[in-house]
Amino acid sequence: MPAAKSGKRTATRSRAHGAADRGGESHADVFACFAQDSPGRLSPDRLLKVLNEAGILRDDPRIAETIAHLDRGRPAPPATGPLLLTAEEFTAATRHNRGIIERAACGELAVPDFPALVADLQRIHEEVRADRSGAVASYIPQLARVDPEQFAISVCTVDGQRFSIGDADVNFCLQSVSKTVGYCLTLEEHGPDTVHRHVGREPSGQGFNELTFNKAGLPHNPMINAGAIMSCALIQRGLDAADRFDFVAETWKRLAGGRSVGFNNSVYLSERNTADRNFALGYSMRERGAFPPGTDLLATLEFYIQCCSIEVDTRQMAVAAASLANAGVCPLTEDPVFSAQTVRHCLSLMSSCGMYDFSGEFAFTIGLPAKSGVSGALMLVVPQLMGIAIWSPRLDGHGNSVRGIEVCRRLVDCYNVHTYDLLTGTGAETGKRDPRLKRHQSATEGIVGLCFAASRGDVNEIRRLAACNIPLDAADYDGRTALHLAAAEGHRSLVEYLLAKGVDPRPVDRWGGTPLDDANRSGHRDLARLLAEVTGTPRRPAP
Repeated sequence: MPAAKSGKRTATRSRAHGAADRGGESHADVFACFAQDSPGRLSPDRLLKVLNEAGILRDDPRIAETIAHLDRGRPAPPATGPLLLTAEEFTAATRHNRGIIERAACGELAVPDFPALVADLQRIHEEVRADRSGAVASYIPQLARVDPEQFAISVCTVDGQRFSIGDADVNFCLQSVSKTVGYCLTLEEHGPDTVHRHVGREPSGQGFNELTFNKAGLPHNPMINAGAIMSCALIQRGLDAADRFDFVAETWKRLAGGRSVGFNNSVYLSERNTADRNFALGYSMRERGAFPPGTDLLATLEFYIQCCSIEVDTRQMAVAAASLANAGVCPLTEDPVFSAQTVRHCLSLMSSCGMYDFSGEFAFTIGLPAKSGVSGALMLVVPQLMGIAIWSPRLDGHGNSVRGIEVCRRLVDCYNVHTYDLLTGTGAETGKRDPRLKRHQSATEGIVGLCFAASRGDVNEIRRLAACNIPLDAADYDGRTALHLAAAEGHRSLVEYLLAKGVDPRPVDRWGGTPLDDANRSGHRDLARLLAEVTGTPRRPAP
C-alpha cells in the first residue's frame, strides 16, 4: 500500500498539538475543564456533548476506548439514575484518549469555534438549496436518472472535527474526483519526473474530454480525462486487474478514515457503453507513443472507468479532503497515506486544473485547490485547516455542480481562506472571519470589520457581513455601533439600510452619545431629522 513504510514521517498536525503540548497538566486539570453535574462529578453525556459540539463525533476512532469504557460503566436496568464520573473514574475512562479530549474541551482544535462554522454551513445549505439551475449529466444514462434535488455538505478539519448536513449518507460516484488519488498514486510509485514524462502539468483551457494534447503529444494534465487515463496506465502495472482496482479502492478507504468505499456497477456499465470519446483519447495517445511500453490499452480504459465508478458519500469525501489538507495523513486514524511532497504536487494541479475549463475563474474567485466530478461532487481543500465535500447533481455548462460552486463562493465570502486573503489585510479590515481564531477573537474581528465598513458607508460590505451572521447592532469597546458611525459620517443610505434591518435606533456609547447626537454634532441635518422621527425625539433648532 502507498506510503505506509516504516519510519515515514508522522508529524501530523494532530500529533504536533497533542497532549504533549500541555504535558504539565494532570488528568484532574482536564476534568476541571468540564462543567460539573454535581461537585466533583461529571456525567458521560456531558462529556460526549462537549466533544460533539467541538466536532469530535462518537464514531471517531480516536475516542473509541473512552466510548467503550463509558458504555461498560453505565448501570444496567433496572438501576435508575444517571452515571456520574468522579475525577478518578474520568481519568480511567480517558486515559488512552486524553490528548484529543483535552484539546476539544480547551478549545484548541483546528477550528476552535466549531459551532459557528456549523451554523454558517447550515445557513449556507438552506440558502443555496433554493437554487435549482443547471441539469444532471445526461451523457451517462445512469447519472441522468439521479434525483437532482439531492444536496449535501460535509466538513472535516485536520483535527478530525466533522459536521454534515443534507443528503450526506447518500452514495454517489467519484467520477473525475477519482483523478486526484490516481495522480497521487502514480507519484508515490514512480516519482514526478517519471510521471510527467507521460503527462503534462499545464491547464488545457478546454473541456475535460476534449480530444487535444500538448505540443509533446501528451495529455495536458492529470485532472482531465486523457491525463487520468494515463495515470491509470501507470498505477501498479505488475498487478492483475482485480488487484489494481482493490489497490485504488483501499487507498480511498484509508483516506476516508477506514470506512469501506463502494462500487456502482450499473454506472460502470453505463459509462463503458458510452465511452467513445475516452476510447478515442486512448487510441490517440497510443498513436502518439505517449503510454509506457507494454501498456494494455483496453485494460487501462476499463480500469479508468472502474475508478470513476467508485462510490462514497460526502462524509467520506470530506475526510479524504482533510487528509490532503493534512499533508497526506488521515486526521481520524493518523495513517500517512501519501507523502507531503505528493500532496503538494496534487494540490498544485488541483488549483490550476481541477475545475475543468472553469479552473482559472475558480482560482481567481475561490483561491483554493478543488476537484469536481460530473456526478455533482466537489472536493475542496483548505490546506492545513480542513476539507469540504459538496454533492449536488445539477451541473453548469462546465460540468461543475451549480450549488457546489455557490457554497464555495459563500464560504470564501465569510472566511479568510482564499490563498491570498492574507495580502488584503486582517479580518478586522476585510470583515472576513478567521476560522482558526477562538470565539471571542473571531467575534471581535467581525465587529471591527462592521464598524470600518460603516465609517466608509459601504452598504454592500455591510450586507455581506450580515450574511455571515455578524450582528448589525454589535458595538465596539466604546459602545460605538455601525449606526453611530454611519450617522457621524453622513451615510444616509447606510443609515436607512440599518434602520430597515431593525437595528436599535437609540444605542448609547460610553459617553452617552446616540446616532442622533452624532448626526447633529457633524451637521448632517437630513440625517438628524430622519433619526429624530424614528426615535420620536424632538428636533433641535437649526443653529
